[in-house]
Amino acid sequence: MEKPFAITLEVGSSRANKTGSWRLNRPVYVDRLPPCNDACPAGENIQGWLYHAEGGDYEAAWRLLMQENPFPAVMGRVCYHTCESYCNRGQLDHAVGINAVERFLGDQAIARGWGVTCDAEPSGKRVLVVGAGPSGLSAAYQLKLAGHDVKVIEAGPTAGGMMNFGIPSYRLPRAVLSKEVQRIVDIGVDFEFNHRVEDIPLEMTRGSFDAAFLAIGAELARKAYIPAGDSAKILDAVSFLSGSRDEKMPMLGRKVVVYGGGNTAMDAARTAKRLGASDAIVVYRRTRNQMPAHDIEVEEALEEGVLMRWLSTVKHLDEHSMLLEKMELDETGFPQPTGEFEKLESDSLILALGEEVDLSLVEGLPGVSVHDGVVEVGPDMMTGYPGLFAGGDMVAGERTVTMGIGHGKLAARNIDSWLKGSSYRHPERHELASFDRLNTWYYSDAPHAVRPKLDMIRRQSTFDEVVLGLDEDNALFEARRCMSCGNCFECDNCYGVCPDNAVVKLGAGLRYRFDYDYCKGCGICVSECPCGAIAFVPETI
Repeated sequence: MEKPFAITLEVGSSRANKTGSWRLNRPVYVDRLPPCNDACPAGENIQGWLYHAEGGDYEAAWRLLMQENPFPAVMGRVCYHTCESYCNRGQLDHAVGINAVERFLGDQAIARGWGVTCDAEPSGKRVLVVGAGPSGLSAAYQLKLAGHDVKVIEAGPTAGGMMNFGIPSYRLPRAVLSKEVQRIVDIGVDFEFNHRVEDIPLEMTRGSFDAAFLAIGAELARKAYIPAGDSAKILDAVSFLSGSRDEKMPMLGRKVVVYGGGNTAMDAARTAKRLGASDAIVVYRRTRNQMPAHDIEVEEALEEGVLMRWLSTVKHLDEHSMLLEKMELDETGFPQPTGEFEKLESDSLILALGEEVDLSLVEGLPGVSVHDGVVEVGPDMMTGYPGLFAGGDMVAGERTVTMGIGHGKLAARNIDSWLKGSSYRHPERHELASFDRLNTWYYSDAPHAVRPKLDMIRRQSTFDEVVLGLDEDNALFEARRCMSCGNCFECDNCYGVCPDNAVVKLGAGLRYRFDYDYCKGCGICVSECPCGAIAFVPETI
C-alpha cells in the first residue's frame, strides 16, 4: 500500500457472498500503485510523503522519505525527477513539482536539525562497502539501520563520490551534501578515506567482514584519438570538474571547446564560463534530439551563453584553433562524415566522452563476470562470488545519483536477507493507477509553482546555486496538488453519493467499507471516486 493508512478489507454481513440477483457487480476498495512511485529509481513512497507534506507535517514527510533515501536535500537538487514525467496530473495541467517539495523537506531538515536514530538490535555481522558515492552511502545507511556493523572504505579524501567531485557547486552546494553525509556518520557508520582497496578477499578477511558491497564510481574518462600539435591543450572533463572545485581557472585560455553531448559536457561548459572563458562551445557529432544530456541541462547551458555545434566532430587540434568536420545523419540516424571542414578558434579542448569504472578490483575473482564494462549481478545484486554484491556505476543501468541510491538500497535489503540465511522478496506491486481511472472533475486547475532562479549575471560569473527552493507557502501548495492516484484519502465522496447508504465510515485513517446488504451495484461510487480507489468486480452468487 502506497499511503500510510491501515488496510481495510471489504467486510460485509453474513450475506456478503450471497447477495440477491439485483446486483451484477460489486464495488470494492483497492490500493493502486501511483505512477510517480512506480517511476522512482530510488524506490521512494512519493505519494506517502506528499500526503504528510500537504497536511503541513513536514517532519513526518521527511522521516517517511528518509526510510528509502538518505539524501532528500541533495536529490531535490540533482535528481532528474523522472517521477514527474509519469505524474497523472501532467495530463490535467502540470505535473506535481515532486522534486521541489523533496528539496523543501530536505532543507527543512537541515535548518531544523532533524536527525535519524538507529534503534535496531546489533546483528553481530560486519559489512564492507567499497566506495563512498551515492550508491555506497545509500547501502551503508540502510545496512546500519538494519543493525549491521558497516565500514565504508573510500579511495578519495572525503565522502560523496561524483556528488562531490563531479557535480558543480552551482547545482549542489557542498554544505548541503556535507550535512546529509554527516547523518550517516552520526548513526555509527565507520569511514576510512585515502585507502584504495586492491584485494577484496584479503580486505574482507583482515576486517572480519561477512559480506561486501562494491560501489566504485565511473571516474575514468574515456579517451579519443585526436591529432594535435605539441602546444595543444587537451584535458578530460572529470579532471577538469574535480580540479575546478576550488573555483580557480585552469590555464585553458579564453575560448574553450567541450567535445561531447552528455550531462558532464554541459557541466564542463557551464563551469568554463564561470571560470572566465569568454566562449564555451559544445561540439557534438549528433543532433540536439540525440544528445544524452537531459533537456534541463541543455536549456540552462544555452541560457548562460554556452554555444552548441551539433553534427560536428573534432579532426585536428592546434594551439589556438581546431579543425571541425561537418556530419550528416544517414537513413538509420547514425552520423556520417561529409568531407566538409571548417576552422574554429579555440585555446583548449575538454573531452567529455563518457566515463568508465576501474574494474581491476574484480579481475580474476572466481565467479565474477564482466560484460561491456560492467559487472554482472543477479536480481539480488550479488555477483557470482558468494557474499560479494555490486551496484551503482559498476552495474548496468543509468548512471545517475538517483539510480545509485536505489541500487544501494536494494543491495542492502538483499545483503541483510543473505546474512540472515534467507532471500529478500520485494513487496507485491499493486496495479498501476492510470489517468483513465481518475475522476479529475474534482481537481481544479492549479498550475505548478515555478522555482526561482539566480539572476543571469551571477549565473555566468559565480558558483552560487542557480535553481532556488520554494518557500513554505509554495511548497505546501505544490504538495496539495497531488491527486492521491489510486489510494483513498477519505474525501467522503463515496459516502456522500451512495443512494443506498451502503458506505460505512470506519473512522479517521481507517477509510470505509461497503455494506453489501444495501448496495445495489449502481457504480456511482466507482465513477465518482476522484483517485480511482474503488474497483467494480463481477458479483458471485
